[in-house]
Amino acid sequence: QAVLETKVLDVNDVVRDAESLLRRMLGEDISLTTLLSADLHRVNIDPGQLGQVLINLALNARDAMPEGGQLTVQTSLVSLDAEYVATHPESLTGEFVKLAISDNGSGMAPDVSAHVFEPFFTTKVVGKGTGLGLATVHGIVKQSGGSVNVYTELGLGTTFSIYLPTVDTPATEHQPQPFAPIVSRGTENILLVEDDDAVRAIAFLALTDQGYAVEQASSGAMALGRLDLFCHVDLLVTDVVMPGISGRALAEELATRCPAMKVLFLSGYTDDAVIRHGILREDVSFLQKPYTPRTLARKVREVLDGR
Repeated sequence: QAVLETKVLDVNDVVRDAESLLRRMLGEDISLTTLLSADLHRVNIDPGQLGQVLINLALNARDAMPEGGQLTVQTSLVSLDAEYVATHPESLTGEFVKLAISDNGSGMAPDVSAHVFEPFFTTKVVGKGTGLGLATVHGIVKQSGGSVNVYTELGLGTTFSIYLPTVDTPATEHQPQPFAPIVSRGTENILLVEDDDAVRAIAFLALTDQGYAVEQASSGAMALGRLDLFCHVDLLVTDVVMPGISGRALAEELATRCPAMKVLFLSGYTDDAVIRHGILREDVSFLQKPYTPRTLARKVREVLDGR
């Protein structure tokens, strides 16, 4: 139920924009290939959310290839007919841009693949995944009027196919590049707390690329345990709603240890939900998800500079 800021765009532009970030996330052992069709129609989607879909699926693929492998991102223009829809209940007939993300990793057994889009379903050990990555992908695509399917064979690999309905509207002018390099830099110490692996990965890369020393944690409890790794914390960047210790409670606890620390709260929930957590006040810095690396870096710099 994220708040979407949709734009009419070319899916290829978002893939190209995210490619550098994807390569760094995947590491040297995984080869990334992009096969982008020159004959695409435009779609109407939030570019930051589409980038989030790419990141989530790439992280999943990376986990399925611990010894390295091949990841392929491919776009094409397809028409879905009644025969296809009959065997894929969430699909609709019509013309779609297909975004396929394929790996040659471990694959999944049928009893696992049948549940991959369910919230909190995960095959990872406790503490290594929330089970929300693929549920988030499913939610973003469905909220954008599309559908997503998975084809997998145990031991051979997995392909996630995303179908986004095409539009005839002209592309949105001054289209932002959500994963483009950012200019503002810093050297401060930042404690980043985020329970979503993909969101945390984007934020970590965005901030370390700008020169910040970043310690990351997937929960409030882990953040408290890692506080001693820093001589001091200049800025706490934390999600608001997390299992266990909330972002607000974490900030209050850390404030007693680091009285000069500044705080930036993040949330993908609506303003009403954030207000119920006591976050939205005039003296509190807040950034709505989804955000892009550029937006996060700009906001971090503003908070640190007291603007």
